[in-house]
Amino acid sequence: MRFPRRPAVIAATAVLALTSCGTGTGSDPGSITLTIAANSIQGGKNSESATWIKNWVIPEFEKTHKNVKVLFQPSGVDDEQYKTKLALDLKSKAGADVIDVDGIWVGEFAQAGYIKPLAEVGGPTVEQWEGWSQIPQAVQGLGIFDGKKYGLPQGTDGRVLFYNKTLFNKAGLPETWEPTSWQDILDAGNKLKAAGVPVPIQINAGTAMGEATTMQGVLPLLAGAGAEIYADGKWTGASQAVKDVLGFYQQIYGASGLGDPKLQQEAKGRDKSFAQFAQGKIGILAESDYFWRSVVEPTAGVAPMKDRDQVVGYAKIPAKQPGAGIRGQDHVSMSGGAVRVLNPFSKNPRLAWELLAFMHSAEATKTQLAGQVRISSRTDVNTEVLTADPMLKYIADEVLPVTAYRPGLAVYPQVSTALQEATAAVVSGKSADEAAAAYQDKLQGLVGGAANVSG
Repeated sequence: MRFPRRPAVIAATAVLALTSCGTGTGSDPGSITLTIAANSIQGGKNSESATWIKNWVIPEFEKTHKNVKVLFQPSGVDDEQYKTKLALDLKSKAGADVIDVDGIWVGEFAQAGYIKPLAEVGGPTVEQWEGWSQIPQAVQGLGIFDGKKYGLPQGTDGRVLFYNKTLFNKAGLPETWEPTSWQDILDAGNKLKAAGVPVPIQINAGTAMGEATTMQGVLPLLAGAGAEIYADGKWTGASQAVKDVLGFYQQIYGASGLGDPKLQQEAKGRDKSFAQFAQGKIGILAESDYFWRSVVEPTAGVAPMKDRDQVVGYAKIPAKQPGAGIRGQDHVSMSGGAVRVLNPFSKNPRLAWELLAFMHSAEATKTQLAGQVRISSRTDVNTEVLTADPMLKYIADEVLPVTAYRPGLAVYPQVSTALQEATAAVVSGKSADEAAAAYQDKLQGLVGGAANVSG
């Protein structure tokens, strides 16, 4: 799923095409109908997921539930259109029984009353589900809002520091690099610079990079400084943690010359950073595992590296200092992904939960992967399917347990832009304090005043 850059309008004035919840009557007397909705359609958007639902989930579930008929409502539209339709359906107490949503929508839908905690809808068996023990607590966070579980996470990802082992060798740095602080990153950058590496460090900054600045740079660093952008009902303003993050950007893009300020300002700067890394011109780059899977992938990558497995190293993002990260962690990450929720207005909520749990069982999860090496939310499945790719196994084993997620609130995209603007100001020469003060002013205007801001 793509992540929206602008807040979605939940109370949209679109034509409402009501979709009935599982009403309880199929074609046979006494039969029950359940419905699954997802923004996927065979031959179109997310086609593989649609095929899995139609060809495996539905027939397999119906085998063990003889009186249940499961229908699939496919969509293949822009994420915002899909989101608006879901909101309209749920507002009218209609819609499918089991619904795919982007994790970043969970809080917004929960606050609007469109979804409710799983246990409240599905009943006492929800907390007894075997799958909870297979999903790391941090990964469960994708479907959690205000401490309550609203959805089951599907696949996810993680952010790490990628580095070029050849350049590290040239700079006298270890092939197996395990930074334990921000200073370790800066020290490695200085050695790379001394060795003649054109761009020692690439941490996305500025508005041209869009959400990639926030997810690959600001939020992991903020977590490493011990804070989250939204916590305890308040947004983080010009706190010491935010100033620390902007100060780190200043150390990279200021007089030290460890990063390339121009690259952050170009329309296709992120794509150029990919190409430069593949060409051996960037020493350290912060990215998600997408970079490994789809960018430098040796055969079909955007910027393929035939020697990827030998040259590209990866390391967890360290906290500012050991133990200084959120939850007292030494290392941090950020993740995204989709979840499945229950419709609180389902006529058959207990059966809807059985269907949802079935869709997230180990067998169903493996079947959905269809032989592809991808990170799922389940540890048992990852242990089995990721053995062929040590990098993705590293994400599953080492990174997901320390990860965090963006707040699923409507104003978040605007807050994200404000953070991007703060980093852009630093890259352009403003001090961290100046950029933080401007960010604070912008944030207060976005979230309803100083009472909703901490720090």
